[in-house]
Amino acid sequence: MRIILLGPTAVGKTELSLLLAEELGTPIISVDSRQCFKHLDIGTAKPSKKELSRVKHYNISNLEVDESDSVQDFVDRTEQWEKEILKEHDHVLYVGGSTLHLQSLIRPVDEIPSANEKNIEQLEAQIEESGLNTLYTKLQEVDPVYAQKMDGMNRQRIIRALDVWMQTGKPFSSFHSNEDFELPENTLVFGLQRDRQVLYNRINKRVNLMIENGLIEETKKVLEMGYSPDCQSLNAVGYREIIAVLNNEMELVEAIRKVKTQSRRYAKRQLTWFRRWDFIHWLDADENNPGELKEIILSHLAANPQKP
Repeated sequence: MRIILLGPTAVGKTELSLLLAEELGTPIISVDSRQCFKHLDIGTAKPSKKELSRVKHYNISNLEVDESDSVQDFVDRTEQWEKEILKEHDHVLYVGGSTLHLQSLIRPVDEIPSANEKNIEQLEAQIEESGLNTLYTKLQEVDPVYAQKMDGMNRQRIIRALDVWMQTGKPFSSFHSNEDFELPENTLVFGLQRDRQVLYNRINKRVNLMIENGLIEETKKVLEMGYSPDCQSLNAVGYREIIAVLNNEMELVEAIRKVKTQSRRYAKRQLTWFRRWDFIHWLDADENNPGELKEIILSHLAANPQKP
């Protein structure tokens, strides 16, 4: 049985996933677009070393900071891992909140053309000549849907979206349709939810803890290792703002405020996406502790035996 546990950032997926994985005796595959990169631990809210020692995890710290990654790369990795896991276990447990990665587990990824090197060079040259904002304005013109969904002016994503548009004449967002589709057999999807204000308070607290636990030092160390601040992995909420602080482009107080705001907006986008999926079994994390939530999931599993 394939089990997917999803939810917005900071909702509380980690402890529940560990309890569930321990009960089922199965590993966890992280469905996160940033936890797969090495050295980026605090800013991606990776499970701690103690938590990782409790349950084997896949898709955690398996890529270098400067490696490129895509949803299709994620699909290719997880297909192999899932086969390996199901040889020895009855269940495979996916846990995370990255929307396109989660969708790829449920429906085939739309065939998106590979990067066109000439387009990439042209777009990079435009950035050098007139700045990233010029390309972002162009993206808003040709693909306002994707521009609105994106978490700020992400250089790699802007270039990728415009490259696809240049090749196909179609907006990048059209390849990520979220139309109704059926859940595959032997798959159950559970979603964690909380009161919106409670969730936002948890997000704010998490950001404060990231700073206290060394997000600035972590970011500085990665840059001192020689990695470019333009790496795909560092173009993410948290790292992007701290890099600006290290470059004396932003005050720390303002950076923290921006990280909190962007994280709350991201959570809102996640929830909007998930609400379109009527096959999610929603679990109330305000009303039930992780142990009780685990039992609710186990009862669903017992009521939905695997089909041969």
